[in-house]
Amino acid sequence: MIIFVNGQYVNAKHAVISPYDHGYLYGLGVFETFRIYEGHPFLFNDHYNRLNRAVRELNISWSMSKEEVLAVLEELLERNDLRNAYVRFNVSAGVGEIGLQTEEYTSPTTIVFIKSLPVQDEVIEKTGVILKQTRNTPEGMFRLKSHHYLNNILGKREIGADPDQEGIFLTKEGHVAEGIVSNVFFVKDRRLCTPSLETGILNGITREFVLCMAETYGIQSNVGLFTEDDLFTSEEVFVTNSIQEIVPIKQIGDVVYKGKQGEITSFLAQEYKVYRKTLWKNDELKGMNTLGSAKHQV
Repeated sequence: MIIFVNGQYVNAKHAVISPYDHGYLYGLGVFETFRIYEGHPFLFNDHYNRLNRAVRELNISWSMSKEEVLAVLEELLERNDLRNAYVRFNVSAGVGEIGLQTEEYTSPTTIVFIKSLPVQDEVIEKTGVILKQTRNTPEGMFRLKSHHYLNNILGKREIGADPDQEGIFLTKEGHVAEGIVSNVFFVKDRRLCTPSLETGILNGITREFVLCMAETYGIQSNVGLFTEDDLFTSEEVFVTNSIQEIVPIKQIGDVVYKGKQGEITSFLAQEYKVYRKTLWKNDELKGMNTLGSAKHQV
């Protein structure tokens, strides 16, 4: 597979970074994962903008424009003969001396990974597992999609490698937080509920998009602090991320949910699929493929 490393297109087997990169030494790096459907990155502007906010938070000077990023993606698709793909867009601090640095990082390392990911229209259900491992608090003011992934790894080790399970973190106070690689939603009394950012979760792009869809279609939403009991007494549960989209949860422990038969879950999943097909024009990619346009497009 051909990937992008600091301006060069190289075979992934031969890609290297410096051992002095502070993304490697101290975890000073962030990334975005998103999907490309039929040659076009979905909700690109939102991923790009979140990445920019994150690198500024880490005091990394990174200056690729949207047009430059889109050109890289287009080139990677062509070189790898892909139309539908998984992308991980990674920016780390770059080379520095050993030791903690307070000044701005001015030569970051940019790597764009890509691999084939066919469009899957079949709805896949998963089983949820409440983790014993609690969700750690963000190391800064809010959670970044950063290289600091030990909490997630410990959660994944707890449930094992079964791809049909998703672990669900609680906070140390006992509030429902998020999945190992997802945001959590549940439906109770026909109201769509999801944990608040106060719990220290990542503000997922798909999370925001689902809330936007709910508002568009008049589905009442409740963003707040919820307990295990709130989750266990709900009718529907699903998790979201940009790669797996909307994934119904059919069971957590002894509690069985409606899964993909859930009215609100199935409706939102279907509308998500409709929306991802509506913004294929290049001119729309420049300014409309964003959460803010969803209200006018779905």
